[in-house]
Formats: sequence, structure tokens, C-alpha cells
Amino acid sequence: MTTVQEHATVLTLPATAPFDFDASLAFVHGFAPTRGEQEAGDGRLVAAMRAAGATVLASVTAATDGPGVQVSLRADGPLGADAASAAGARIAFWLSLDDDLAPFYEIARQDAAFRPVVERLHGYHQVKFASPWENVAWAILAQRTPMPVAQRAKRALVEHVGNAVDEDGRTWWAFPDAGQVAGLDRAVLAGVVGNERKAGFLHESAQRWTTFDEDLLRTAPHGTVRDLLLGLPGIGPWSASFVMIRGLGRMESVSADREMLRAATRVYGHPVDEAELAQLAEPYGTWAGYWAHYLRASS
Repeated sequence: MTTVQEHATVLTLPATAPFDFDASLAFVHGFAPTRGEQEAGDGRLVAAMRAAGATVLASVTAATDGPGVQVSLRADGPLGADAASAAGARIAFWLSLDDDLAPFYEIARQDAAFRPVVERLHGYHQVKFASPWENVAWAILAQRTPMPVAQRAKRALVEHVGNAVDEDGRTWWAFPDAGQVAGLDRAVLAGVVGNERKAGFLHESAQRWTTFDEDLLRTAPHGTVRDLLLGLPGIGPWSASFVMIRGLGRMESVSADREMLRAATRVYGHPVDEAELAQLAEPYGTWAGYWAHYLRASS
């Protein structure tokens, strides 16, 4: 259902059951890469985003007539049908509303150590980055960098580009499109993010990203997409896996980084190395990424 006014739109987006919006809010509340950029509490998620070249403010609550969410969109200027539709699609993908978790849960029933994690997170659909391009940019900014420094660089970039919507005395900022970053002067971008090398990675990756088809990235063979991501400056194997899962929802693989190994060690009750992680993930098949994400989210 869609209700449209000149500067506002209300959408109802269904979700595949089971779906627990409170679990989504809890994850967003603790997600460091977007901390301070969004509001997640009291049953509501508020965030600004880019959609079809427009900046919109989305207020998301649980739907009242079945699994899903109700979304109120607002812009400072006229909100066209294309932008409203694009924002709805972006939110549905961001919150993974269409994910059917039944096959994943069926496999998890056979995993005694992991079963309590599923019981605790039951109905949680992975919350991705709002766009895979934002995930790429964050992966570049956060490489070998303390979290607060990466957060400040991201914030500086967002405010420099200036995609903003004002509401109730607060300014909400949307992460810039790849085309907006590609259009910045490289030297200026270096000054904004405080690192010339990362600015170069960002600038060239943004230029290349504008040539990509996001729908194709979501559906093309895993290896093809991974190779495209690895071709972006500043994106290595770990970052490519990060974007595959957290930006594109490609759940076919698991990245065996230290955080992942610590999460598996905590849940399975003994030290887990890379070889055992692969063995534990194997029964989950194409759901291995969801298994890994639940392990991390359970901490």
C-alpha cells in the first residue's frame, strides 16, 4: 500500500515470516559503522538515504497487519514516485525483508551448539548496509584504522557532500551516491577524509562503481561478483567477502577473520580454527553467510 502527498509518502512493505523488527532495531543500535547516523529505538528506525537521485528521510516501524514494516518517507522538496519506489526497494533490501529463513532454521535444528543462537535471534533478518556502495566506502575508510578515526572520516565525507533533510530541529545526513563521490576533486576528497591514499581508493572505486549494475551484483555468479569487487582499488579478499555478505546479501561463503573465529569459539565452547570453521559452515551450504552473521550478531 502506498499513500502519496507532495513531500511525503507512506509505504507498507511485507516481510517473509518469521520477522522480528525489534531484532533489526537492536542490531542497528549496536552497529558501529553507522553509529550516530541513524536512530534505532522505541520501536522506530529513522535514517536518511539516497533514492533515485533524491535525499529522503525514512521513518520505519513494524507493520500492524502482518510481518513487515510501515515506512514514512519525507523530503524537503517534492517527493516523486520514482524516488519513493526506489526508497521502498532500498529499505526492503537493507532490512532483508524477503529473506526466507525457514531452510536456514531447518539446518540449524541439527546443530545443538548453534540452536540457542537461533532461538535468541529468531526472526532476525540480516540488516545490511543501506547500500553496497556505502559498504565499499566503509571498507576502504576502516582499513587498518581505529574505529573512531574511520567514523570521523565517514562523517566528514557525508557532511561535505551535503545530502541532508531537516526535521524537528535535527539534520539527517544521507551517505553520498558513488556518482557524487566520483565527482569530487581528488585533492579535496583527501582533505575531507584525512588520508590521500584512501581518498584515491575511494575516488577511483566510486568511478568504477557507477558502471556497475547493482541488480547484477546481487544475482550474478558468486565468483564473477567477487572478481569485480576485487578489481576495486583498496578492496582485498576480506573486504570483498564483507561487501558480498553485508552489502549484497550474498550468503554463500564465510570469511575466517579473527572476529569470526572468536564468535565461533564462544558459541561452540572450544577454540575454533580456520579449518574447523569451514567444517562447521559446510552443512549450511548457501546459508553459511547467515550462520556466520548470526554468530557475530549473538555477541
